[in-house]
Amino acid sequence: MSGFFEGRQLVIASMHQKEQVLQPLLEASLKVTVSVAYGLNTDLLGTFSGEIARIADPLTTARKKCELAMDLSGCDLAIGSEGSFGAHPSAFFLPANEEWLLLLDRKNGLEIHARHLSTATNFAGQAFSNLEELDDFAHKVGFPSHGLILRRSKDNLEGILKGITAPDQLRTAALQLLETQGAGFVETDMRAMFNPSRMQVIGETAELLLQKLNSYCPSCQLPGFTVTSAEPGLPCSLCGTPSSAALAHLLVCSHCQNEEKVKFPHGKQTEDPQYCQVCNP
Repeated sequence: MSGFFEGRQLVIASMHQKEQVLQPLLEASLKVTVSVAYGLNTDLLGTFSGEIARIADPLTTARKKCELAMDLSGCDLAIGSEGSFGAHPSAFFLPANEEWLLLLDRKNGLEIHARHLSTATNFAGQAFSNLEELDDFAHKVGFPSHGLILRRSKDNLEGILKGITAPDQLRTAALQLLETQGAGFVETDMRAMFNPSRMQVIGETAELLLQKLNSYCPSCQLPGFTVTSAEPGLPCSLCGTPSSAALAHLLVCSHCQNEEKVKFPHGKQTEDPQYCQVCNP
């Protein structure tokens, strides 16, 4: 079943240059020809800087991007992505980047997605009352390789300046804020073309998606046959006690829902005693 998508035209639903990382991966792995939906305004579905709130969840938003891109381009195969930023769900003191990447295939009625949560992000923002505070923040978040946004205050949507990547531009805009109101607010620009860290996470998400797209269901022969859950219980090699390591993986087809349990998914039938709750509590 290799080459399921080979020879087809695939459109990327993005206005933020995500094709820089996605196009080489997609063309090499799927043997498709990639284009971009020029004229597509994905900001209408929500902006990170708050002018337009994202109403739907990330997966629904990515799906909408795909549909709009296909309608605009005439393609029947599209990929859309959506990112979110905030505190990590378990390590609350760390910022996190959650990326969703969705492939929509109208021709075959397929929808396959991947989700990736990463702490490799510079997502941050703070108020400043002098240039020293601003410079310190800019240094910590990787400016100028990573873009910045300036605004009057954290919740003020008037006069936002985005995509700042030049030190002179940052200084001039900051001085104007300091002179007119004595303070300002600076934050990272999380749009992909202004944030190499996010672009890297998008690439990692694409690798996860490609694994799914190159895994075929033994029942319906369509791509998207992937691991949906793990069953713990791999026995300790010393005492035989079930450990938290995976004893089996459950694979489910995203199209026909065919299921298959694969035992010993990592190629080993016992776990090292150092990970055993009994031998090494």
